[in-house]
Amino acid sequence: MFPRPIAIALGAAGLLLGPPHGSVRVERFYSPALGVEKHYLVYLPPSYATAPARRYPVAYYLHGLTGNEADWVSLASIDVVADSLIAGGTPEMILVMPDGDDGWYINWEEAPRPYGACLVDTLLNRAAPALCVVQARYEDYIARDIVRHVDSTYRTLADRRHRGIAGLSMGGYGAVAIALEHPDVFSAAASHSGVLSPLYAGPHPFSAPARYHTSIDSLAAAWGGVWASVSPAFGRTIASWAWAFPTRTRSGRGSTTGSTGMRMSARACAGWPSESPVKKAVRAAPDGCACSRLARAFYIWPGGAFSR
Repeated sequence: MFPRPIAIALGAAGLLLGPPHGSVRVERFYSPALGVEKHYLVYLPPSYATAPARRYPVAYYLHGLTGNEADWVSLASIDVVADSLIAGGTPEMILVMPDGDDGWYINWEEAPRPYGACLVDTLLNRAAPALCVVQARYEDYIARDIVRHVDSTYRTLADRRHRGIAGLSMGGYGAVAIALEHPDVFSAAASHSGVLSPLYAGPHPFSAPARYHTSIDSLAAAWGGVWASVSPAFGRTIASWAWAFPTRTRSGRGSTTGSTGMRMSARACAGWPSESPVKKAVRAAPDGCACSRLARAFYIWPGGAFSR
């Protein structure tokens, strides 16, 4: 047994040292899909610097509308959360947080404003070089460009089994939509307050029968001040909106990614709590459960849902 002064000193040293910490880096790379350099944050787990032969799974975290790549660290302390989970026994992983602008993580229906005009716009809510793109192919940017960059830059387990994607609000939409459209790239997705039924018109709160917007004018009015930033991404017709969202079965449109070309409902095929308010909200999606052609599972916890 240690003498009391030594024991106290050792205890104090343990408090100072605490559990091992990962590191956060701010990086950038060139995205062919957007035609510009984009910033991202990457969290490298505690053992990354000391275990050079080890490879790690990767989780991508997408920010919400008007946000940026720093939000998950500056507003949600995701690095601190990761350190705590790892200290408690969760397997280590790399976290990647890309800048998605206000792009909705979709290949836009409309061309973005000319790059040169965007660069000199003094009314943007962020510095122009960080927000302007040559092409607005945000789905390809996430599903292809940044995944390839991360796999070639860091020691990842570079296969779909070890790759997941999550997001908040706009990013929650992007996470589910991209994962379902690119099952060759991602094996799991989590949506936090994600936009999954944008054509839903009421009642609020949800109760059957649900109503859906059938005219673009009513849809634009419902989205209010956000419409100007949303409509270039999803288009200005009900058909383009219905096609784009993950609560609709997606088929018949050419995929640029070599994936299945079908986007399926994010609803559960099994396992819903019988009185779940999330179940009622998601039931507002107009298609019915469309899970028969893709093996998958869906889980719900208070505050979130997870699909794989």
